[in-house]
Amino acid sequence: MRPGSGHQAGGAFACRAFAVTVGAGILSALAWPVSARDLAPDVHAAIRATDGRPAVIAHRGASALRPEHTLAAYAKAIEDGADFIEPDLVMTRDGVLVARHENEIGETTDVAGHPAFAGRRTVREVDGQSVDGWFVEDFTLAELRTLRARERLPALRGTAHDGREGVPTFAEIVDAVAQASAAAGRTIGIVPELKHSTHFHGRGLDPEAALMAALQAHDYTRTAPVGVQSFEVGNLRRLRTLLDAAGLRNVFLVQLVGAPEASPFDLEQAGAPVSYLRMVSTAEGLADIAAYADVLAPHLRAVLPLDEDGALGAPTPLVPAAHAAGLAVHVWTLRPENPFLPPALRCGAQDARCDEGAGTEARAFAEAGVDALFGDDPGQLRRALDAR
Repeated sequence: MRPGSGHQAGGAFACRAFAVTVGAGILSALAWPVSARDLAPDVHAAIRATDGRPAVIAHRGASALRPEHTLAAYAKAIEDGADFIEPDLVMTRDGVLVARHENEIGETTDVAGHPAFAGRRTVREVDGQSVDGWFVEDFTLAELRTLRARERLPALRGTAHDGREGVPTFAEIVDAVAQASAAAGRTIGIVPELKHSTHFHGRGLDPEAALMAALQAHDYTRTAPVGVQSFEVGNLRRLRTLLDAAGLRNVFLVQLVGAPEASPFDLEQAGAPVSYLRMVSTAEGLADIAAYADVLAPHLRAVLPLDEDGALGAPTPLVPAAHAAGLAVHVWTLRPENPFLPPALRCGAQDARCDEGAGTEARAFAEAGVDALFGDDPGQLRRALDAR
C-alpha cells in the first residue's frame, strides 16, 4: 500500500469525519443487488471470510520480520500461515516486473552505496509528487541484480537481515510460491499490486501487458487465486477485459481506496478526477466498482475509525454496503508496533511491539465482517484470529 500518514493511527485516515461521511452516504446501499463475477468457485471462496474468519494477506511478505519484498519475507510469511502474499510490482528499464513498494529504490536497497550509480540520482515527478532518489525504471534487471535489500524502518525493526537478499522478479516470486505451496500441501494465493501504472505508461512501459504475460506463462498463476490490486481505475478496467478474454477465472481484481479527498491518479491525469470518498460513499459508486472489480480494499480506518479517546469506534456501514454490492472487503494495513496501533491498544515502550493490542485490533476487524486483513506480521494475525 501507499506510504505516509495513512499508516499511522493518527494519520489522515483516522479522522472520524471520513467514517461519518461514508456512513451517511451508503446506508441505502444495504439493499443493493449482489453482482456475480464468473470467478472459479474456490477463488470466490478464498477472497471471502470463512465462518467469520478473514483471510491473512502478508503485506510485502512478513515485512515486520524481514526486509520487505524479498524472497525471505515471502517465505517467512508462508511459513507463518499466510493465505496470500502481496508483492508490489514496478518495472525495470528493460520491462521486467520486480517487487518494490515504489519505483524509488533508495529507501529499500543499498543503491546509495554503489558509486557506479551515483549519477542516476535525480528528482522526478511521480503521481503528481516530486520525488528525489534512484528510480527502478532507470535500471536494467542486470543492474538491479547488483543491489541488496535493506529494512525500510531500521530504527523500529532493526537491520539484522539487511544485505542478504536481492530484488526479486515477479516470475521468481511465482516460482517460489508454487514450490512452497507444493511443500506445504496447501494453496497460497498471490495478490500483486501494480504501482504507478500511469507513470510507467508515460515512460513507454506497459505493466498490464507484462502482468498478463506473466500470469499466462506459469501453471500456478493460471489456477491458484491471484488478485491484482491498484489505486488507479483504468488499468483495472483494462485488466477486466483482458482477463475475461483470456478465460483466467482464478484472477480477481482489487480496487484500492486511497485518502478520502484524493483521486485515482489516472482519472486526475485525464482531467476527470473523482475522489475516493465519492467512489465508495454511495450505492451507485460501489456498483460502478463492482462492474470491474471483485474486492474493495480500503484503509482500516474507513471500517473501524477511532473515537476521541484513541480507541476503536463502532464499524462504519462500508463493509455491509460493499458486500451488498457484491464486493469482498480486504482492509490495509495492520502492524504490531505501537506507532501504528490505536493509542488505546498500545502497551510497553513507545516503539515496542504490542501483540496483545494488535491481536485485539485484528479480532475487532473480524467482528466487523471484513473478508481479509493485510498485515506486516501474518503469523501474529493468524494467532490472533485463531484465538477468537
